[in-house]
Amino acid sequence: MTDLNNLISNFRIAGTVSSIAPYGSGHINDTYRVCTIEPDQFDYILQRINHKIFKNVPALMENIERVTKHIRIKLENTPGADPNREGLTLIMANDGKSYYHDAEGNFWRVYIFISDNQSYDIVDSPEKAYMGGQMFGKFQAMIADLPGGPLNETIPNFHNIEWRLETFRTTLERDPVGRAGLVKGETEFVLERAFEMGTILRLGREGKIPSRITHNDTKFNNVLLTSEDKGLCVIDLDTVMPGYVHYDFGDSIRTSTNTGAEDDPDLTKVEMDIRLFEGYTKGFLEETRKTLTPVELDNLALAGKLLPYMIGLRFLTDYVDGDNYFKVKHAHHNLQRARAQFKLLRSMEGQFGEMREIVTRES
Repeated sequence: MTDLNNLISNFRIAGTVSSIAPYGSGHINDTYRVCTIEPDQFDYILQRINHKIFKNVPALMENIERVTKHIRIKLENTPGADPNREGLTLIMANDGKSYYHDAEGNFWRVYIFISDNQSYDIVDSPEKAYMGGQMFGKFQAMIADLPGGPLNETIPNFHNIEWRLETFRTTLERDPVGRAGLVKGETEFVLERAFEMGTILRLGREGKIPSRITHNDTKFNNVLLTSEDKGLCVIDLDTVMPGYVHYDFGDSIRTSTNTGAEDDPDLTKVEMDIRLFEGYTKGFLEETRKTLTPVELDNLALAGKLLPYMIGLRFLTDYVDGDNYFKVKHAHHNLQRARAQFKLLRSMEGQFGEMREIVTRES
């Protein structure tokens, strides 16, 4: 068992440690809150990074270090801003690195703990959607001018829809557990939309939209809010890497505007709430309209459709493959998830004209 008190001594923290205890409900990394005795010293977050999922932790931490330092500089030059609360602050290890590699092969990092915050798993009002859009938009705007070369691609092909489709086709051909025949309707749904869903990738390849720095996990619970529900900080930067702005916008729309659950068995509950789409879009574009190009803006509504398609495709692929990637609660859970995502996409298709009008109006 890891001696956490000994481990935290490998970082340049201030204050005397009084306790170290598990913190939060994340499923990927092991997270602990480090409390200090002195009232004028920070508490800290200690995390063991899951190197089974993130294969190149030094590259991942290089990305986070570059992004957090850049945001801190921006905040330090913003009157009234609090860099220790409005951005993540890494504490360096004693050897000057942004992580500590222990004798057992584990990778650890430390952030300043941001106190007096809250977050929500569900967006239940246009006001909350607006706040989520504003915070992810502000994050996007602050890192738009990050100096230096491109960030490291920590998860290759993460949003590459052509690669996802090819993986689906080869999995169907292999049909390892005899499920291909059970998903003929879903397969037809996927293939009918394949060309349209490749639009963002083609525009990027043709140089018509720029590669940017994207968060790639823009769920609403990755935004910390104050006790008064004001935006505070965007967290969980493990998947920050190069991408198109549409991926962040689209995944926020997928996760924030759904009136049902991601895996809802009752498809009648699954719809896109256009009021939440409008709230999020308004907040996002207030922060980004000056940095996004006309072609990016013209395809922003399409991004809302792309992400449920892509995630639904991933669920469907895993179902045909025998449930090897996503954890499942029952034999057909991944198929249930895919159907819910595709129902959300159908709802967006029925409201797509209004989605485009909202983007145009808020641009």
